[in-house]
Amino acid sequence: MLERGASAMTNAELLAILLRTGTDDKSALDLARELLQGAGDSLHELSTRSLDSLMAVRGIGSAKAVTLMAAFEAGRRSLIAGKDTDRIIYDAHSALEVITPLVGHLDHEECWVLFLNQANRLIAKERLSTGGVTSTAFDVKMVVKRAVEKLASGIILIHNHPGGNPAPSRSDKRRTAELRRAAEVLDIALLDHIIVGGDKFYSFKSACADVR
Repeated sequence: MLERGASAMTNAELLAILLRTGTDDKSALDLARELLQGAGDSLHELSTRSLDSLMAVRGIGSAKAVTLMAAFEAGRRSLIAGKDTDRIIYDAHSALEVITPLVGHLDHEECWVLFLNQANRLIAKERLSTGGVTSTAFDVKMVVKRAVEKLASGIILIHNHPGGNPAPSRSDKRRTAELRRAAEVLDIALLDHIIVGGDKFYSFKSACADVR
């Protein structure tokens, strides 16, 4: 990397630098190639693997697995931070550009909220809750309180369905109605509630559509 620069490195070479060492019969580069092959030669797929999944590969202990997961998470956060700068949210797709990198790879539900000013410019984003495989919850009063504190004029609620079906449940519909009513009391608009499921999403404002 010092000689050629980071952009000239292959995916396997980048991973080998993170791994640092191999095993008695495999170099760090061989180990990196094995990891990639197990993920269909996809860095994105590898980045979604759990600690146990990474450690199932012989030669990958907890230290190596944690190093890889930390590098992938740092990359995601760097990408998200850059995209959020001075961003205007004008529809469901632009909202998903902010949130999908955070929830699209998860095997459990998380609920997030985007806070927008009167010009629909993103003020902040916050994770409201983390749930199990099938459900999560959020406190309506807390969402509205945070919106008031940030002087937000509008909010967009987003959560994921790890099973891949973005259709809203009865609970999703009920909680959306509760949040809309509570926000309206303080002149804050619930602009949308978006559910991400696999490569599709459901928008309460514009109904079901493709993420991309």
